[in-house]
Amino acid sequence: MNNNRKALSILLRARMRPLSPTTNRINQMQFPPIDGVRNGKVSTSQDASATLHTDFVRVQQSMHSAISMNKTEILDVALDDFSEGYYGLPNENRRALLLTLAREYDLNRKQVRDLMKQYLGLELPSSEKPLENAHEGEGSFSAFYRIERTLRESLKPMYEVLFERLNTHPGGLRFLSIMRADILSFLAEENTAVLRALDSYLKEKLITWLSPANLQLHHITWDDSASLLEKIVAHEAVHPISNLLDLKRRLGMGRRCFGYLHPAIPGEPLIFIEVALMKHVAQTIQEVLWDDPPIPECEATCALFYSISSTQPGLSGINLGKFLIKRVIDVVRRDMTTISTFATLSPIPGYMQWLLSKLAPTEISDSTFSENLLTPVEESALLEATEELTMGKNGMEVLRNLLSSSDKWINSENLASVLRIPLMRLCARYLLQEKKRGKALDSVGNFHLQNGAMVGRINWMADLSEKGLKQSAGIMVNYIYEVEHIEENAQSYFGDGDIGSSDEVRSYLEPRQEDHQEEIKD
Repeated sequence: MNNNRKALSILLRARMRPLSPTTNRINQMQFPPIDGVRNGKVSTSQDASATLHTDFVRVQQSMHSAISMNKTEILDVALDDFSEGYYGLPNENRRALLLTLAREYDLNRKQVRDLMKQYLGLELPSSEKPLENAHEGEGSFSAFYRIERTLRESLKPMYEVLFERLNTHPGGLRFLSIMRADILSFLAEENTAVLRALDSYLKEKLITWLSPANLQLHHITWDDSASLLEKIVAHEAVHPISNLLDLKRRLGMGRRCFGYLHPAIPGEPLIFIEVALMKHVAQTIQEVLWDDPPIPECEATCALFYSISSTQPGLSGINLGKFLIKRVIDVVRRDMTTISTFATLSPIPGYMQWLLSKLAPTEISDSTFSENLLTPVEESALLEATEELTMGKNGMEVLRNLLSSSDKWINSENLASVLRIPLMRLCARYLLQEKKRGKALDSVGNFHLQNGAMVGRINWMADLSEKGLKQSAGIMVNYIYEVEHIEENAQSYFGDGDIGSSDEVRSYLEPRQEDHQEEIKD
């Protein structure tokens, strides 16, 4: 009976997924009239605008009080008023408030400049003339110490006070995460320098407050509360949970789900990872999600990470996943001595976008400036296979047209066979060679590589879902976490951008014998 009630609760909650963790609080609050309606009567738009302005001013005043007040009882009220008032503001007013915070509560740059001038005006004690006693040395540097101390304080923006006070206030850490999510949303629309500085400062604070020492690892099971399980259903970002049976299976025998919780946000994992216990490293997501039943756990030799999801948009760019993966590896190694391999089955979200951009026609007519992604053998095979379909006049055009609509090739055994060689080869190139600022272009790849993994294997027809075909032509990749080389790999990647990979993956980039023979014929 209890299981049935829990299942019904999760199902209803998942179908009524809130837009953010603060939705319930917002629903309980009194909002300004919408579209000029107040108490069932129509009011003028001027009245509605005046109400919105009054609310904005009230929240702005509470924000100022939260920064400037020092008495605990007054401060708590101001922080409550500010956070609750902020929840009730429409997006445009939130943007205006954040801009006010970023501009008017920034550091005092005139004071910083004056201090720097004073500092530069000090004369360093001569190193050639030895000081006669310790007191003389202390006196010579006291002015430096004083200005340095004052300068450190002046380099802290005033809004740091608000962040610090909210962090220790009930519900404040969640609120700061929501505030940062808003900042990131506004920055995506308009990259404003003051908002960028505000985001950078808040991000640094969140990184400190969310250090692994402050996080609790929790093994998530079906016995957890319905509210926690609902969040797993709602925030699963890689492979959506299709129904309650799917959820129960992911939490049952042969599977594990771990999440990081913070005491200030109880009952809600900030990030969670799903693990499959398997005999071998899986090559398709179907093996993980749909094969039934899973193997007995005592036979498992591989822990496969197949999904990692964050529940907090405001924590974007804060790599909690790095610590979560390493912690889970330690826990699994401790609890299951038969497990010796740790790997992922990961999507390649940027592959198709990159490939289609390379295949896009250019305005430059001179072919010497355009790159033909296909080898002569691959192009011949592709043109022959599509001869009756009139898909294009050359291999690049044919490939672009086929990939733009997956249903044209995914159900054709012949076309899929012809596409496999170039798509796997180009995928290896994308994963190993295509970079941005010296790091892997693919976001998921960059995440695992900076955590110390290596590219182990790329898998054909690994995810045949609509999403999988659209983002990577159904190809997935196994990243391997070799426990003894994790730190070495991470340092090599961070330092030199080196991407570790297996011989199998590198072999895709080596010239094939038939391609060499074709070049000789030409």
